[in-house]
Amino acid sequence: MEESRVLVEEIQELLDTKQYTTLRQKLSELNEPDIAAVMDELSEAEMLKVFRILPKTMAADIFAYLEVENQQFIITSLADRDAANIINNLMADDATDLLEEMPASIVKKLLANASPETRRDINHLLRYPEDSAGSIMTVEFVDLKESLTVAEAIERIRKVGLDSETINICYVLDRQRTLVGTVALRYLLVSDKDAIIGDIMHENVIAINTLMDQEEVARQFQKYDFIAMPVVDNENRLVGIITVDDIVDILQEEATEDIEKMAAIVPSDKPYMRTGVFETWKKRIPWLLLLMVSAAFTGKIITTFEDALSTYVVLTAFIPMLMDTGGNAGGQASVTIIRGLSLNEIEFRDMLRIIWKETRVAFLCGVTLAAANFVKLMVLDRVSLAVAGVVCLTLLVSVCIAKIVGCTLPMFAKKIGFDPAVMASPFITTIVDALSLLIYFQIATYMLGI
Repeated sequence: MEESRVLVEEIQELLDTKQYTTLRQKLSELNEPDIAAVMDELSEAEMLKVFRILPKTMAADIFAYLEVENQQFIITSLADRDAANIINNLMADDATDLLEEMPASIVKKLLANASPETRRDINHLLRYPEDSAGSIMTVEFVDLKESLTVAEAIERIRKVGLDSETINICYVLDRQRTLVGTVALRYLLVSDKDAIIGDIMHENVIAINTLMDQEEVARQFQKYDFIAMPVVDNENRLVGIITVDDIVDILQEEATEDIEKMAAIVPSDKPYMRTGVFETWKKRIPWLLLLMVSAAFTGKIITTFEDALSTYVVLTAFIPMLMDTGGNAGGQASVTIIRGLSLNEIEFRDMLRIIWKETRVAFLCGVTLAAANFVKLMVLDRVSLAVAGVVCLTLLVSVCIAKIVGCTLPMFAKKIGFDPAVMASPFITTIVDALSLLIYFQIATYMLGI
């Protein structure tokens, strides 16, 4: 972090003193991701100057690593021809991601100036549903005919390899462009030059359908440990590939979305520091309003049992502890289940086994908490045995119910098509708070005769 800060200051000094030749030489010695990270720290004017100074061979590669907002600023600041040149030199999936975030008027202008091949590839990707395999794939890959010899295949790789996302794996197609196999570059290099590709290819190909959800795509990569996977349509025709760098972005995006949902925040696709106050308010207030209204039931329950509380005022002191403990217990269960659902470790049909397991865990947790609390109540709080019994029994029952609610709600949510992350701590806590109070007052009414 300190090195990055020093580098930013050094580049700013070179800009201020107009040492552009030295700056260009300095930039050419750095890696593309490092240059992009530095540019993201500069002001818009400084960033644009640096981008214009960059060697043209590096510009498109660095552009792909910039934050989306900075990409948009640079594209809209460049002349039409220069902007189109950047689009033409981006990988199709990166260009598509950029255009999806930009106003339609700018997209239309950029596509009008882009090459026919780039327009075709981008329009091809834009057809697929958001967050599907088709929307994140790239169409730059090496395909080989099964009738080629190894020598002919290597010659084709030399011609198209520089414009491809990866050449480590080549995809073998028949006359109908159906995917029939794959061949690794290292096998081509060690095979006889007259060998036929169809004879040496690997035929057991694992492919992804264009409509597969990106989360499932990430799970396929995790399962098979691939660095790239082919994407096929419903007729098994090869239309693109997905590489592991795209999967890293997906995992970060999905993890961020789940964390925001679990915290009762409407998901956002912008970094925190680039999100305005008003926009942040809009993301947070819907759930806060909903949870506030639902929490009103808790107040209604307390009002209903007001007479009981006036008889045993001491019961009021233990309400926060009982509600918080129940909410925490439910939150533990829900987070565990949400993770299991996300990783496909558990399914809806496992519900009875999960409830049975969580019930036993809850009983052990509840007994432990009740025993510890009983000692505290008798030694420190010096309440009556009856009141201690009410509090401890409520604690045991509340923890058991909270665990069951916490493990079942996410599963029901996924079953009916909702994201299980929605049923996380805030939502679970609100439900468990109300249930804990009902249990507390019912037990108190029965045991204390109020």
